[in-house]
Amino acid sequence: MENIKSYVTNNKERFIHELIELLKIPSISADSAYSQDVLNTADAVKDALEKAGCTAVEICETPGYPIVYGEKIINPKLPTVLVYGHYDVQPADPINLWTSPPFEPVIKVTDKHPEGAIFARGACDDKGQMYMHVKALEYMTVNNELPCNVKFMIEGEEEIGSSSLAWFVERNQEKLANDVILISDTGMISNSQPSITTGLRGLSYVEVEVTGPNRDLHSGLYGGAVANPINILTKMIASLHDENNHITIPGFYDKVEELSLEERAEMAKAPFSLENYKDALDIEDVYGEQGYTTNERNSIRPTLDVNGIWGGYTGEGAKTVIASKAYAKISMRLVPNQDWKEITELFKNHFESIAPKAVKVKVTPHHGGQGYVTPIDNIGYQAANKAYTETFGIPAIPQRSGGSIPIVALFEKELKSKTILMGFGLDSDAIHSPNEHFGVFNYLKGIETIPLFYKYFAELHS
Repeated sequence: MENIKSYVTNNKERFIHELIELLKIPSISADSAYSQDVLNTADAVKDALEKAGCTAVEICETPGYPIVYGEKIINPKLPTVLVYGHYDVQPADPINLWTSPPFEPVIKVTDKHPEGAIFARGACDDKGQMYMHVKALEYMTVNNELPCNVKFMIEGEEEIGSSSLAWFVERNQEKLANDVILISDTGMISNSQPSITTGLRGLSYVEVEVTGPNRDLHSGLYGGAVANPINILTKMIASLHDENNHITIPGFYDKVEELSLEERAEMAKAPFSLENYKDALDIEDVYGEQGYTTNERNSIRPTLDVNGIWGGYTGEGAKTVIASKAYAKISMRLVPNQDWKEITELFKNHFESIAPKAVKVKVTPHHGGQGYVTPIDNIGYQAANKAYTETFGIPAIPQRSGGSIPIVALFEKELKSKTILMGFGLDSDAIHSPNEHFGVFNYLKGIETIPLFYKYFAELHS
């Protein structure tokens, strides 16, 4: 039997060609003009899963775009891995900033990818990372090395909020039953230092409206006598943090998880240069909650940030006016155990309570999601770490991500299983931006590493 490293080397050109063909299809779920392309991509994924060795593959209809489901059950008594990914991609706008057409994939050498990277929309997020799992299954099937059962659930609405996914999961719990969920839709520290995302922050997103007088007023005739909603709003927002950048909403921290010194120490092993960080952002100094490092502030601590603020006259020239209304959009990134609906209610109650009687305040919740964490003593994490250690020659570092993937919390709630986030992308891969790309090294290394996860997970599970 051919070992995985040799198999990847011998099939390198075919693996790259197949991914490039998939990337040529503009499966933009946000734009109805591409709806047929999205459906064509689902067909292509179905075909790829069948060729890779799934014994049952189907395109499952949903209220939105379909979910491609595939499975290979070798023994119902063995553990089952459920692979999740998505075949839809972000819009490519602005097109003029791409150095090559977004749906005409090309391979270019970059500083971070000396072996070349595939430039195309969806290369890293998530077609390239999803397709690694298809090719990993192919290897295990061809060489009779699949040590457990595998199921695939590949959706077409991730980039527009996965609205049909919850509908599908709730109705197919028996079909999707598993012992661990495996996702590659995240990144790692570098090509020489792998990492495993063990936590995701939750999210609460709100819009606030402050209303003063019933119309815009002349700032000379009324200034100083009537509350200015913009002035009031900025004061209210400023009061949401104290002098230590600690959020002042009562009850906000009541359920915040405090990480163990052991896990904080493991996270601190990640290579990080504060000077390079500041240089890259062109800032004189960092800023955040006292008592925590930069990497802790943006991952294991909750935050509150204004994402947009407006009101009054913002056109060219001057208009001396006191606006009737002022607005802001505010997001709160939450850590595990903080319930986003509860935090939204705490924010609403507090923000309304601090408003002076001279104005009226309206808080409109938009959306949110729960945080998530996989403990590093979980056998899924341990299996992933052993796999990375074998292929990279160095253990992975656990990392808490500052971002949010609400579907992961959904999976745990509905399917009662943990998710392992084995990402192979880099921060520099420009996902959601012009010139998105995915390193050839990363793509092939993913195919090489994933079968080892199955091997070690089956061993640890027995």
